[in-house]
Amino acid sequence: MNSLQKGNGSVVRRVKLATIHLLALGVLSGVVVSLHAGEAISPRRLIEVVDISGPVVSPDSSQVAFRTEQASVARNTYDSVWYVQNTDGKTPPRRVGEGGVPLRSSAGLSLPAFAVWSPDGRWIYYRALMDGKVGVWRASADGSSAKPLTNDPADVRNFLLSADGKTLNYSVGATRDEVIAAEQSEYERGIHVDSSVPIGQGDLFRSGNVEGRLATQRLDVLGDGFARVPLLSGVPDRWKAIDLLTGKTRDLEASEVPSPQTIASALPKGESKPWRYALDTVNHRVALLTRVGDQGDLVQKPGVELSVLLGKNSPRHIECQAEPCVNKAISGVQWKPGSEEVVYTVSDPAEGMAQSIFRWNVKSGEVRLVARSAGLLNGGQRYGLEDPGCGLSSTALVCVAADANRPPRVEKIDLETGKRQVLFDPNASLAADISADMPVKLLRWKDAKGRLFTGQFFAARRTGDRPPPLFIAYYLCPGFLRSGYGGEWPLATFAEHGISALCINYGPFSFDAVERYNQGLSAVKSAVDLLASSGEIDRTRVGMGELSFGTEITMWTAFNSDLLAATSITGALLSRSMYLHGSLKGKEFISRAHKVWQLGSPDETPEQWKRIGLEFNLDKIRSPVLMQVPEQEYVWLLDSAVPLMLDHKADLYVFPQAPHFKFQPRQLLAANERNVDWFRFWLQDYEDPDPEKKSQYAVWREMKAHASNRGENPAGSRGD
Repeated sequence: MNSLQKGNGSVVRRVKLATIHLLALGVLSGVVVSLHAGEAISPRRLIEVVDISGPVVSPDSSQVAFRTEQASVARNTYDSVWYVQNTDGKTPPRRVGEGGVPLRSSAGLSLPAFAVWSPDGRWIYYRALMDGKVGVWRASADGSSAKPLTNDPADVRNFLLSADGKTLNYSVGATRDEVIAAEQSEYERGIHVDSSVPIGQGDLFRSGNVEGRLATQRLDVLGDGFARVPLLSGVPDRWKAIDLLTGKTRDLEASEVPSPQTIASALPKGESKPWRYALDTVNHRVALLTRVGDQGDLVQKPGVELSVLLGKNSPRHIECQAEPCVNKAISGVQWKPGSEEVVYTVSDPAEGMAQSIFRWNVKSGEVRLVARSAGLLNGGQRYGLEDPGCGLSSTALVCVAADANRPPRVEKIDLETGKRQVLFDPNASLAADISADMPVKLLRWKDAKGRLFTGQFFAARRTGDRPPPLFIAYYLCPGFLRSGYGGEWPLATFAEHGISALCINYGPFSFDAVERYNQGLSAVKSAVDLLASSGEIDRTRVGMGELSFGTEITMWTAFNSDLLAATSITGALLSRSMYLHGSLKGKEFISRAHKVWQLGSPDETPEQWKRIGLEFNLDKIRSPVLMQVPEQEYVWLLDSAVPLMLDHKADLYVFPQAPHFKFQPRQLLAANERNVDWFRFWLQDYEDPDPEKKSQYAVWREMKAHASNRGENPAGSRGD
């Protein structure tokens, strides 16, 4: 994600950075078998993958609840469903309740789902957007009933179940009518532009999708960039309580407002907040992950230290000193219930961010491997949102597993033996097709400076003596690689059509912009050298594209090398217009721009602007650029897009009301399919005969003709 946009504001406070027809297990209600094995791995199949999140184990460990989320291109919406399954895996999961319209961050990412079990294991409680209202729902674990518990004029922000399971406390802000009235008042009286107004987007009135409707937004004053929040989101929480026996609701007095234990309350006075942590509220312990090591010019310190604090009054940290937890990329931590053990996750950069899970006994110091994966093994998160981890009991983990070539499924992992058992695999048909037709392998290589890079490589089938073209996505490659990190470049589809695809994980993030960009360029160049030298790809036919930070590296590569024959981006890069709009936020933005890009205003730092600004380097762009940009960001790209379009070097599409990550299924499908057409046109000299695409190809042929007139030789014109 672009460095100024890392904070993904949302109605769920401080969740930071910002899909799916069920293809198998037709025995389940609502599961549709829509495609046959062996059919093309199309962008639509990849978009309609079933995502799974929020596994949480019941108090007696016999059941697990989780939520599925699936895009429907036909209806241009998402279906989300809560399931409960017995952890012995002997029966299929039971559909217990609708999950409603998925709640999203302002960047467009689906927010983590979570459910709370009743103490007796009979019910799960969860927040859901239904019929335009965000409320708390209760579903019976046996699937017999599901109903809303709240009927508030305001949307529910948070909820807590009492320890005895008899009372539900929940918080709300401004009412829905108050928010709509405030929006309408601004529409009629004019929106007063100040530092909170997101002026760098196509519209200011009801331009963003908030809680399932188009709503007016403001910039998050607590954020570090262009993250957005709904109008009136600053209205303080009001807490209410429902007696679950009588159904009566009352307002809570200030003294009654629940104050769950926080990390601040668990640490000794003066102790700094750790990078990540896990609280054991029963035994008053906290497991800590602390960033350590020489930070140098890096955004964060390179190492992670695992330790525990046994009570607030005990300032002594017990550090994990066993080999499996020293100098390891530990990314998550949980307490094993009723034990002296901490369960932690390692996301190994040398293995392409593959995750492994370990147990650490804090008294004996012993560390044991539980499970090792080739991909993700967590609570279902693919993006940078904080992951709550796998569902955990005293004997087993229940995780969402996903590999580069295998879509998400629910797995149970025995903590003692490490035995893995698939409980639920709704994507089995697609997994079988990709495994049979599209093998994926992890690549490791070093650049000229000895820096290690990793990536997932989809090798295309050869159709002749000439090696296939290559498409590169540079950013992150977590879990199942449906369409790159940004969701718009279907890697398996490229490979099926004869274009090999490589997803590259970025390296340590440096504050020095030129160093950061050159590291990305070096990763791309060394990967091309590696694959071309082994005869696996044609170095004269290389395309590249990604979202956000991946967009920055794509365009840096385009104007600092001759590696690329075609490029595709979504979202904006830092430009003079972005800087101008951001400066309205004041010193927070200006300080960040200086720290992250070493930029002041164009008059203050002209040489740095000329060095890294795309609009100052347009004459160096030789490869054609497809720009498929969300409306909330396209204004910032016009400084570069318009001159490139006038020079027949760029084609621009703007997606109405889209945020940083597009999420509407039809918009995603259009972007994916156009990217396939784009790279097949430039890298393979191929045009889809679909008559509806005539105007698209007319523009691209004109671009190719102008490139030839300039003496450039587009890769696609060389023939196969």
